Amino acid sequence: MFTVREYSVDLMKDPFGILTGSRYEFMLDLDVAEDDELYQEEGVSLRVIYVVEEEASRIAKYEFLTTSSNKYIDFELEEDEEKMVLAFCKEQVQESAEASR
Repeated sequence: MFTVREYSVDLMKDPFGILTGSRYEFMLDLDVAEDDELYQEEGVSLRVIYVVEEEASRIAKYEFLTTSSNKYIDFELEEDEEKMVLAFCKEQVQESAEASR
């Protein structure tokens, strides 16, 4: 299991207007325990494409990357980790929407 140390989020633009809903790109800087098989000495980041459509939201895509070199790490989220990341993204988007009102 990991925790989110820092993050950034950007609203992704759809120049052709063919996608429904809003898409956000999250870059999560993770704190991973040394005894975890995901651990990388140079750090681990998680890139998440988070989609909000009407009342539903989901993770469309994600990928683990090494923090300093951006190399792909072939690893999948466990079910509980995916739920945690989904909840984190949802909370950040909601907070951002409330702050902009």
